[in-house]
Amino acid sequence: MESVGIVQTEYFKLDKPIELECSKSLSDIQVAYETYGKLNEKGDNAILICHALTADAHAAGYHTNEDKKPGWWDTMIGPNKAFDTNKFFVICSNVLGGCMGTTGPCSINPKTNKPYGHDFPVITVEDMVKVEYELIKHLNVKKLIAVGGSMGGMQAIEWSIRYSKYVKTVIIIAAAARLSAQGIAFNAVGRNAILSDPDFNNGDYYDKKHPESGLSIARMVGHITYLSETSMHKKFGRNFKLDKPNFDFGVDFQVESYLEHQGRIFVDRFDANSYLYITKAVDYYDPINKYGSLENAFSDTNARFLVISFDTDWLFSTKMAKEIVNALIKKNKNVSFIELSSPCGHDAFLIEYEKQTQVIKSFLKEDEKYYE
Repeated sequence: MESVGIVQTEYFKLDKPIELECSKSLSDIQVAYETYGKLNEKGDNAILICHALTADAHAAGYHTNEDKKPGWWDTMIGPNKAFDTNKFFVICSNVLGGCMGTTGPCSINPKTNKPYGHDFPVITVEDMVKVEYELIKHLNVKKLIAVGGSMGGMQAIEWSIRYSKYVKTVIIIAAAARLSAQGIAFNAVGRNAILSDPDFNNGDYYDKKHPESGLSIARMVGHITYLSETSMHKKFGRNFKLDKPNFDFGVDFQVESYLEHQGRIFVDRFDANSYLYITKAVDYYDPINKYGSLENAFSDTNARFLVISFDTDWLFSTKMAKEIVNALIKKNKNVSFIELSSPCGHDAFLIEYEKQTQVIKSFLKEDEKYYE
């Protein structure tokens, strides 16, 4: 498949503070973002890709010719792909609270000239979208398609609610309007692993040893929720790492080795404080509670919606996806829904690109007719 080629991350600095949902304000916000394709003269061919929990602005292409891996959704973004850069101006930005170029707890606090750490204010999905809105204005986008999987799906929902005049189409993949109690519980365990790490030091660890053990465990816990029982059984079964038990409390099974590896590589690219802040933002997101019902939340939107779920995704289940669909139907909104079959669990939205491409390209082709 053709790639968008060599790309670079760009940076935008907001010229005003953002009023946060926690009643505090945050100034000097920098946003890391990448764009692919060209914005048309009307400024209405933009697609905003809202990323999942621990991703970043680098959604497609390569930063250098030596890069071994492309952007995290390269299979979906590019010429003739689901989000076709021959037609669309595709934007992806790192979220507020992140650690990949956008202002977050590891950024320098201008008041102290030290990393924010736990002085960084608690943020929400709503705050993330407020910052994205400022970026969209900066890029002269007049209308957009909001797309997101997992936490990105929550951002896309919020875009349709908060900035309904900007959003003409919404694609929600493997997401829900709010996290279940079980989902919150898994996030809580991950956060407690970080908070309990002796090296956490109340979030002030940037010039010291980082809480790698806690962050690694948090990633291991989170990764379990991204897989399905079917995929775990197919990959690992009950197979031992060395074909026989060690009779100790070390890594015995292949699935243990896999999770340990995922935790180990995660600490090299992510910040423990960002993990705390972003998972809490996901936990807090609840337009049903905020507006009294999901139907009320969607009252002002005139966007077309495509909702995609996966049959083995138990973290953001089909039942949760249908809650979004049913609310839109009750408000007489234009919504399409499909459940795709995959053994991959929640991770399917990152893996099953061929199935998603077929659905999304067909939907966006109809989208063109709808807005002619």
